[in-house]
Amino acid sequence: MAQPTDTFDLAQYALHHVQNAREWHLPFGIRIPLLEHLSLHTVMLLIASGIMILLFTVFYRKNQRVPRGLTNLLEAFVVFVRDEIAGQVLGKEEGRKFTPLLCTFFFFILVLNLLGMIPVFATATANISVTAALAFVTLCVIVFGAIRKNGIKGFARAFIPSGVPLLILIFLVPMEFLGLFIKSFALMIRLFANMFGGHLVFFSIVGLVGSFGIVALPVIMLSTFVYLLEILVAFLQAYIFTLLSAVFIAQFHYPEH
Repeated sequence: MAQPTDTFDLAQYALHHVQNAREWHLPFGIRIPLLEHLSLHTVMLLIASGIMILLFTVFYRKNQRVPRGLTNLLEAFVVFVRDEIAGQVLGKEEGRKFTPLLCTFFFFILVLNLLGMIPVFATATANISVTAALAFVTLCVIVFGAIRKNGIKGFARAFIPSGVPLLILIFLVPMEFLGLFIKSFALMIRLFANMFGGHLVFFSIVGLVGSFGIVALPVIMLSTFVYLLEILVAFLQAYIFTLLSAVFIAQFHYPEH
């Protein structure tokens, strides 16, 4: 029976593929050092932004009378976000106003997630700083959007449920206020943990071949299944982040509901 190799560090191998880096590792041992103020995940953010710009300014044909090909695919996702997320949660009229923001969330997170499934790229959404920035955008929309729509008094009223005795309000209002930040924290952690954990599991399984040699080759079938599952998770997490953002925005923009 083959023995584990002493030179292969499975933990280091798995962590190397999910952590941020100052170099971009390409096939055949090619390493590209990044500029001083750039990291690998920052490069992924720039690439994802470039892909989105190309998709919606070059490849998307808005003048097609009958959408087909890539245009049809993109429109299907946009209509889904508009009708099934924004429209269902915020209402038809208000949902249309927030559709651009929610579509940006959905497509940006989805592109970042799918980039991470390509071996030469990295998963920026497995970086808690990236997910924190996305959650912070949602928090700003919740706070400033609600103040703009309802005024400061109306925004404050969202933390004061009607019909609740004063004694209970003393404890309830601080909890409701903390809940605003807990919601954003949940957005940040959910996306980060799912993408980081999923990739860590995948590379840990693949790394078993390096640890145990040919004896561990059967785990490649398991890693293939996990890889396909991660593709599903990439779509699912983009959807969940977008949906929860819409729900949290609606809670503070329409406190009466």
